[in-house]
Amino acid sequence: MNKKIYSLILALLAFTGMISSCSSNEDIVFDHERQQFETRADRILLEFIAPFGTTADEEIYITGAFNGGDEAVGNPLYLLTKAPNSNVKWGIYLDPSTFVAGKSLADGFRFYSKNQGVEFTTVGEEATHTDNPGVGTFTNIWGQRWESYYWSGGEAPEPAHDGFCVYVDDQTGWDALTLYMWGDVNNLNGDWPGMQVTGTWNHDGITWKYFDMGEANTGLVENLIFNNGGNGVQLPDFNFTIDRNIYLRITADGIEEIGAEPQVKHDGFAVFVYDETGWDDITLYMWGDTNNLNGDWPGMAVTGEQTVNGVTYKYFDMGEANTGLGENLIFNNGGNGTQLADFAYTIDHDVYLHVTADGVTEIDPATFQP
Repeated sequence: MNKKIYSLILALLAFTGMISSCSSNEDIVFDHERQQFETRADRILLEFIAPFGTTADEEIYITGAFNGGDEAVGNPLYLLTKAPNSNVKWGIYLDPSTFVAGKSLADGFRFYSKNQGVEFTTVGEEATHTDNPGVGTFTNIWGQRWESYYWSGGEAPEPAHDGFCVYVDDQTGWDALTLYMWGDVNNLNGDWPGMQVTGTWNHDGITWKYFDMGEANTGLVENLIFNNGGNGVQLPDFNFTIDRNIYLRITADGIEEIGAEPQVKHDGFAVFVYDETGWDDITLYMWGDTNNLNGDWPGMAVTGEQTVNGVTYKYFDMGEANTGLGENLIFNNGGNGTQLADFAYTIDHDVYLHVTADGVTEIDPATFQP
């Protein structure tokens, strides 16, 4: 055999053997799977590979039976830390000695973003992880879609409930919230300090905590005592007949009912306006993809008013058929000689605006307070 051909064959065989050796002994590890935090001998290290659309400023918590579920939200012990060298990873160290009621990660856990809700697999189906790694280990956890993926116009679908429920806008600042009840039935849904929060619902600019009353308890008359997990602070009794859903705002000082049904049915997306113009009238003219949309000059009148997170807004319903149009909004005083500069808006989301005689500013309803 020709020596050059023989040498070439040997070289090819050696190269093939090298590739086979590498492939059989080493798994491919993608960048987003690489460990970002140091392993600690006394902690469980979980690294969360966040769903698409997660931003660097997300506030993400881990919740599960092991840490009280939704009550862990807001507790810095369960707040994840963004990896400094990755845009898709958040990490957390867990100490099993702090786990409650003999629970472990195997009893189920999920992640919650204050901006985007809990993890969902499909509409109405919260994701549950059951990985149960030991102390001193590192584990990747693949995130599912955020709840916001399924929202329409920024609204989360209302959860399914067991009977009527008590919705709470919790402004107490307490580390824990529980609900004790006495009346027709004492210790209803739990001995002191009472029942845990059933879940949360992002709606109308508020993250509501809710307590499902139970279908079998419909019609009972109960006194509700909100307390800080039995740790020495409680609010005065609030009398409630379990025959409807109820919406309450609670602070460390008391309880206020804020409407039995805060949801307003809108025609398409809406422009919400906190009006500080001082005008006798406010109308909205639009031009752009469609001129004179919803009315010739001076434009459309206010559709109605709605209270969101304690603030009362005037709103203009855009109309379902107009979704997707790009329009320029001109607020004016009913065509009586005063108008503000154009505000560009694509009708694909609800928008909240602070309107004064000097101009228009977009605001966040979750944080805005006049």
